[in-house]
Amino acid sequence: MWQGLFEGLQGRNFMVVAVAMDSRDDAARPWIEAANPGYLALIDRHHLLADLYNMVNVPQAVWIDEHGRIVRPTEVAGSYEGFRWRDRNTGKLPDEIAATTKAAKLRYVEAVRDWVLKGPSSAFAFDEAAARAHLSLPSADVALAHAAFRMGQALLGEGRIEEAQGFLDEARRRHPESWNIWRQCYKPNELGLAAGPEFWERVQALGDKRYYAHVDMPEMP
Repeated sequence: MWQGLFEGLQGRNFMVVAVAMDSRDDAARPWIEAANPGYLALIDRHHLLADLYNMVNVPQAVWIDEHGRIVRPTEVAGSYEGFRWRDRNTGKLPDEIAATTKAAKLRYVEAVRDWVLKGPSSAFAFDEAAARAHLSLPSADVALAHAAFRMGQALLGEGRIEEAQGFLDEARRRHPESWNIWRQCYKPNELGLAAGPEFWERVQALGDKRYYAHVDMPEMP
């Protein structure tokens, strides 16, 4: 969806910057190369973006204008809970859930387009006060979790597996809300995705709590 948005807004001083937060760059790279996007696509092996913008999951987005001002702080980028209703044998979604999932994506893309075309007058652009009110600031535990995660990754790079695991476990303990950190501590499946039994158990344990936080945007589910 981002490629279509990017192509349709050429000449509007607009750029999509997609960042894969994956310490195993060999896992993300084939997907990027296969998509061959026209916009910037990067791999953040150390989760620096998540640390800077307090991101906990993917896809999340931050809207930043041409003056470097955050127009909309970190939020879910048009994804919905639909996958939780997916039939794990057939991969199919109930029609109503599939329609809601599609509508959420379209709504978010249209909101970005409206902002690019209208600038600050867009109904989807927060003013400074609203942007500040929507900021989610990291706690001391979250900051320490990211530091522990980076230390764990550095030790893995040196082959010090046991020491690394201790730091990665500490990162998960201090920041249990971070699915980004959790994925990097979990062995991916044959498709390179952290979507095995342990993932589904963790999702089910959420109960009524959302996997993707609600986006404060009209008509978003």
